[in-house]
Amino acid sequence: MKLTSEKQFQSNLKKNKLKFSIIVTLKKDVLDPQGKVVQNTLVNMGVNNLKSIRQGKHFEVEIEENNQSIAEKKINEMCKKLLVNLIIEDYKINKI
Repeated sequence: MKLTSEKQFQSNLKKNKLKFSIIVTLKKDVLDPQGKVVQNTLVNMGVNNLKSIRQGKHFEVEIEENNQSIAEKKINEMCKKLLVNLIIEDYKINKI
């Protein structure tokens, strides 16, 4: 009986968690010196058909929440408060 309760508890924990991917990129008008260095290095390595590279950040966030809409609002708040510099960066949230 205890084993069944443990399995049910583990199953409930998985159901209460939602995972999101957050992609943060510099806005199009913002210069990207790190991306430019990577681009120049790749060209120097022989990648001649490279048009451009822009660097960014990637976060994976797992949140304990049943309601996806509420979870997305919480993730959005995290982005606005800490993860993203809204002056120079854009972001996109995806459920994974």
